[in-house]
Amino acid sequence: MSVGGQTSQELPAEELARLRETFARVPYVGLLGFEFVRAERGAATFALEVREELTRMGGILHGGAVVSLLDTAAAFAVHTVIEPEGRTVTVDLTVHFLRPASSGRVEATARVLRRGRRVCILSVEARDAAEIIATATMTYFIQT
Repeated sequence: MSVGGQTSQELPAEELARLRETFARVPYVGLLGFEFVRAERGAATFALEVREELTRMGGILHGGAVVSLLDTAAAFAVHTVIEPEGRTVTVDLTVHFLRPASSGRVEATARVLRRGRRVCILSVEARDAAEIIATATMTYFIQT
């Protein structure tokens, strides 16, 4: 993967630990049962297990849960390319739902496409064991 022409790289252990600690302090991700899978410079992957309380009528994973997973992966990918004290906020999100998921594990991987001084553009994919279930492009504002 490339971020601004650079090949992505592993994060130092202390930076990865900081991201994991930050993740553990977000009540919403705990409520939804998200799992921190991995992060590297310019990318992050998070997962959830489909369970009944996250489904809608028909037994499929609620779109809101999918969007939350996409957004969480993107937010943490941004945090791999900004200063530790930096803050971000989502300013644009376009999601395409490609097929439903009704069981198993769903993983979302976000990749930074471009990081400017104040704006970061990302691409995110969510997939189950079989294939991609949703894609998104997102824009984050970087607060300093």
